Amino acid sequence: MASKSSILLVDDDERLGTAAGKVLTSQGYRVSVATSGREALTVLKQQGAALVVSDLCLPDVDGIVLLKQIREFNPEAEVVMITGHGSVEKAVEAMKFGAYDFIEKPLDSAVLLKTVAKALEKQRLTIENRQLRRQLHRRRGIEGLIGDSPAMRAVRQVIRQIAPTNINVLIQGESGTGKEIVADALHELSSRRDKSLLKISCAAIPETLLESELFGHERGAFTGAAGSKAGKLELAEGGTLLLDEIAEMSPVMQAKLLRVLQDGQFQRLGATRDIRGDFRLLCATHTDIPKAIDEQRFRSDLYYRINTVQIVLPPLRERHGDVPLLASHFLRTFAAEMNKDVHGIDACALDQLLAHSWPGNVRELEHVIQRAVALAAGDTIRSVEFAPAAGGSASGGRETWDSSIVSIPIGTSADEATKRFVRATVEQCAGNKFQAARILGIPSRTMYRNFGSVSR
Repeated sequence: MASKSSILLVDDDERLGTAAGKVLTSQGYRVSVATSGREALTVLKQQGAALVVSDLCLPDVDGIVLLKQIREFNPEAEVVMITGHGSVEKAVEAMKFGAYDFIEKPLDSAVLLKTVAKALEKQRLTIENRQLRRQLHRRRGIEGLIGDSPAMRAVRQVIRQIAPTNINVLIQGESGTGKEIVADALHELSSRRDKSLLKISCAAIPETLLESELFGHERGAFTGAAGSKAGKLELAEGGTLLLDEIAEMSPVMQAKLLRVLQDGQFQRLGATRDIRGDFRLLCATHTDIPKAIDEQRFRSDLYYRINTVQIVLPPLRERHGDVPLLASHFLRTFAAEMNKDVHGIDACALDQLLAHSWPGNVRELEHVIQRAVALAAGDTIRSVEFAPAAGGSASGGRETWDSSIVSIPIGTSADEATKRFVRATVEQCAGNKFQAARILGIPSRTMYRNFGSVSR
């Protein structure tokens, strides 16, 4: 029988310990026995245990005292208390101090095994959840900002420096550059990481609803307010609040937010009681706020409040060297999500990625790779497709501005350069070699005879 988790039995009644030990051992558990609290702590330090099953009444120490010592020494260990009929109330008290459950004497084998199994399952889920949180922390932390360009290295350095502080941060950059990922990283690297990171888009919510979303409201504060509701300012207590597209906030809401930042307190709509807020404010926008101030669309005093430190994300077109790194990251992510054995990008497809101007920035690249993985017939991405530029012209559902550029590195042989050029043309024609031959001005038989191996 496969060995299961280790269990420590603590009871001064050796017969009970022996009998319970046999029951647990028969189910594959590894069992150690101690007859006192002192001996139990010694065994824990020397051997460890996933679960401690202990009597509440021990000769040398109170069961609750032992419970506290176990929790201090090994917080991950679950504890089940054994109690007589006269000390059930004390067993309930032990649960308040972290015991998983208690079992009454005389011990019933079925009850013992069921309680032990449930306690160990809770421990397994707790550890698994902690591991998932660590993975999420890595994914949402600084590692989420992929790129080795000087600009991205500088962004990561600033984040590391200011994340532990409570200063307000303004994150600026074009749409799709990763402003929300920066906010995630700032929160995950801060002392507030165990509290909530709440996000609200100032552009996606009408002004009347935005005020309620931010400040909350009391019952009857306005038509339809059937009950009280806490706002994001209140729910972010101890944590972080991201106001995305802050420049889209109306002048009236800007004034109300400014007062919160000045006074450190606010009121729900329809309330008279002040609420003191303890949250870190992050703001993000793609708008040129100084220009908006000149045009009297944004308050300068609010700008100075939210702009203690500014992080500017570079557009992808200014860090083309990061494209292969980002593409590889998205390839691994989507291949795993779709359960597809796609693990490479060939030279032609990579040339397409490098030649593109990326008006949609990282988000556009993410969607391009997602589509390429979904359409890939083999283990390698051999071509990519771009959505037409907003407001631009398109032909046959494909963009016409720069995906047709072919990158030929200096030093490439004439034969290889020709193959790349022909391959790119075939890709542009969705694999139609006859159409590609017409575009290149060569007979179709020449295409098939000399470039027959060129395919999508």
